[in-house]
Amino acid sequence: MRRLFPDPVEEVDPLEAYGDVTGPWLRVGMVLSVDGSVTDEEGWSDGLGGEADMRVFRTLRALADAILVGAATVRTGRLGPARLRPALRRYRETRGRPGPAPIVVVTRTAALDWSAPLFTRAETPTIVVTSRAAAAAVPDPIRVIAVGEGADGLDLAEAVARLRGDLGLAHLLCEGGPALTTSLLRAGLVDELCLNVAPALIGGAHHTRLLGDLDARVDLALRQICADDGVLFLRYRVRSRRSGR
Repeated sequence: MRRLFPDPVEEVDPLEAYGDVTGPWLRVGMVLSVDGSVTDEEGWSDGLGGEADMRVFRTLRALADAILVGAATVRTGRLGPARLRPALRRYRETRGRPGPAPIVVVTRTAALDWSAPLFTRAETPTIVVTSRAAAAAVPDPIRVIAVGEGADGLDLAEAVARLRGDLGLAHLLCEGGPALTTSLLRAGLVDELCLNVAPALIGGAHHTRLLGDLDARVDLALRQICADDGVLFLRYRVRSRRSGR
């Protein structure tokens, strides 16, 4: 991986490129095509960025304390338990975080397949964030965080505070989908966007947007640009939200 901005470096380890975050942090990490689709022709993200994207994907997971995903992503059946390659496992162990980060499923209704490997075979047990009304639908021994509901769905600010305060999961990585990412941005909870731009045009027939409708403009500051195998890796600091015009 080459760093192009701010200080050009011919070869940089992804752990160095993304590992400069300390303290509470909420980072969104997603891959998208040049024309803005977060899915390929088959409706998945797998075919967009190739191995270069996967290296950063695995790195962001290794750096995080927990991985947030939306219920729609889980219902596809393609999301399994988080795993670690040996080098990244050693990296986490040296920092007192043995095993992979837990996946945190955010769901308003808790209408999920509880027999899926994500819930039955995870090395680090999966956590569920849901409404207080739906919490009883989550079977034992799955850890559940029940939060209130507002006009825009679950109280994500309460959920993030509980993950950090109750479980000590300070550094959160959101992998989407678009609905969860949009809700976190609307709630003003996102600190950073990590967008991996794949060298492809997907076209309208297969186009799934990065975000839903925001209720206000969100200003960003470019922190870093890296490149590897044709993929651009962009890091943006979320600066502020502006009220709609």
